[in-house]
Amino acid sequence: MSAIVVDRLERRFGDLVAVDDVSFEVGAGEVVALLGPNGAGKTTTLEILEGYLAPTAGHVSVLAEDPCRGGRAWRARIGVVLQSTSLDLGLTVRDSLGLISRLFPDPRPIPELLELIGLESDARTRIGHLSGGQRRRVDLALGIIGRPELLFLDEPTTGLDPEARRDTWATVKQLAAEGTTVLLTTHYMEEAQQLARRLLVLVGGRLVADSTGDHLRARAGQTRIRLPVPTEADLSGLPDMLAQHVAGGQLELLVDSDDLPAILEQLLEWTQWNDIHLAGLQIAPPTMEDTYLELTCQNHRPQSPSYV
Repeated sequence: MSAIVVDRLERRFGDLVAVDDVSFEVGAGEVVALLGPNGAGKTTTLEILEGYLAPTAGHVSVLAEDPCRGGRAWRARIGVVLQSTSLDLGLTVRDSLGLISRLFPDPRPIPELLELIGLESDARTRIGHLSGGQRRRVDLALGIIGRPELLFLDEPTTGLDPEARRDTWATVKQLAAEGTTVLLTTHYMEEAQQLARRLLVLVGGRLVADSTGDHLRARAGQTRIRLPVPTEADLSGLPDMLAQHVAGGQLELLVDSDDLPAILEQLLEWTQWNDIHLAGLQIAPPTMEDTYLELTCQNHRPQSPSYV
């Protein structure tokens, strides 16, 4: 069963095409990350799925309902954490959660929420006295207070320190383990890898990839070689193909896996000849960030998405 169905979705703002012929599905219980550079159409897509915007064309179904027509009962089944919210700065954390909890038929208990977001000791603190990261935790608590079947997270860890970010990841993983479907946007590739089984990549309003992180990296098929090069090293003996990749005291290049043995043989011969230590040598497959940057830079208007 699909929690979300998007079929040839289009959204225009005048002459601007923000979302262009996008189709995908999210199964019940899945955690999916929607990635893309600023202006790619991620937030617009989420706002359509949340019922805040109407599509210009195409069809959208969320929990078997048209989001634009979803009533109070439907809204009680979804949770939303926007990029930014306007919390009442005069309310305490506990009062803010208590106020919103009354809108749901079966809200989570306030003590449970406070524990989930790590603000038990700040329950009586006014929102206006919280740090930006603490307010972001309150945003998350308000999004999950109604025990949503489907949770939308728009850059949920922006402004959080590394420890708070990992605490948020743990909360999302717990929700997913309980069966909550999650669709999130993020600019942190590590976050996408940690949380999401599938990655959807938007560029210029169009879907360019729908895959797992491992499959996307495998498709890149290149290995990165890095080696610090001493300033006094004689580069004249370095093969031309390698020498052109030395800059700023470091050799760095991407090579196809089939070419890797020959490249390494040439590089090792040169380091032995010049008595260069290999302690700083790095050989690694492409990272998720490498793959993402390659995808987003290849073409801003691809003809069709790549499914791996």
